[in-house]
Amino acid sequence: MYKKVLVPLDGSTMAECALDHVRKLAKVGAIGELTLLQIVESPASSPWVTAPVDLLEQLEAEFEQHAQTYLSRVQTRLVSEGIKSATEVLVNSQPSSAIVQYSEENGTELIILATTGHSGVKRWVFGSVALKVLHDTTIPVLLIRPDRDLCGGE
Repeated sequence: MYKKVLVPLDGSTMAECALDHVRKLAKVGAIGELTLLQIVESPASSPWVTAPVDLLEQLEAEFEQHAQTYLSRVQTRLVSEGIKSATEVLVNSQPSSAIVQYSEENGTELIILATTGHSGVKRWVFGSVALKVLHDTTIPVLLIRPDRDLCGGE
């Protein structure tokens, strides 16, 4: 059994496909604590954004609130299925680093996340949070490659 499981979500249907595997693991009692995590990038960290500090702080607070609302909706669905979970929203400009750091600091035993399945130039241009997490952590990672037809992919 994995005592602490982390599921990073970015708000997309594709990322939520990882929850199907969470449900299967929970059904057989393989999950203790489950944490749903979303990383919010601060508008102030973008080199392209120039605005007054108070406006940037307001935007960041709104992004955090939006992320928490989203995670709460996901959590409510899981609770209705008998799966207890906690939620966490972090502000960080490097999602993969934030996921790895959070996992290490909180005793995570398994990270479950979906990968978009991009390859070639698309992966090179956009990078892959999932692959960066896999590369940068010693914690076991369960990568889910969603079925685009079932998960609303591109």
